[in-house]
Amino acid sequence: MDFFIHKMCSGNIDSLTHLQFEKYSRGVFADKAIVQAKFSKGNYSFVTTSEYAGDFVRACADELGSSKTKVEGVIISTKALPSNIQHHGISQFMGVKKYSISGEYSGDEIKGICDSVPRSFVALSFSTPKSELKIKPKAPKSAKPGKDSEDGPKVDFCKLKTINPEFAKKLFFDVPEFKKAEVKHDFDIKDIEIPADEKDPVRMRERAIRKGVLVRKITVDDKTERKEIPFSV
Repeated sequence: MDFFIHKMCSGNIDSLTHLQFEKYSRGVFADKAIVQAKFSKGNYSFVTTSEYAGDFVRACADELGSSKTKVEGVIISTKALPSNIQHHGISQFMGVKKYSISGEYSGDEIKGICDSVPRSFVALSFSTPKSELKIKPKAPKSAKPGKDSEDGPKVDFCKLKTINPEFAKKLFFDVPEFKKAEVKHDFDIKDIEIPADEKDPVRMRERAIRKGVLVRKITVDDKTERKEIPFSV
């Protein structure tokens, strides 16, 4: 289990982390990857913005393994789904397709779905023996520089209740313990390096390396700490 912000801060950039940033241009993208957390009597509660949807689906699927559970949700994509993914309806708007997913799936099958559509938004809700994950069945807002509003974005896209402490260790890796905590991030993308040998516009965006500074703002017990971490992803 690992999440893209922790990977960026620890220098372990992988293909999934790179995918998180394909949609971003140069600029400052404020209040991203927000997590609000509570801990009481061995139970963790996390609510987040949409950036954590894919990571949460994979992490909970890992908990399931070969066991099956009821899965509900949607896959948002600009392309047709591969034949190995069964859906129960489709709606479309402005070229974006929303496929309804409903059925019994194992954790391994859920990860297989994610791997089959790496550039799609997978918003699946399901429970494991340790966790209950709920993700809004809709497309997230597009990435634009600046704040969403004066108060920032609403933090309720993903909701996770769990007894698994690994979630806290990876989401609040720089906080030893908490009862109530929040972390926000700004993505300050200063430069985009495009491979000189690439001429296709789509592939240019996909292969481009975005460089900048990750601003991490952590609030625990009403005390806020700010960190700046350079990144190349």
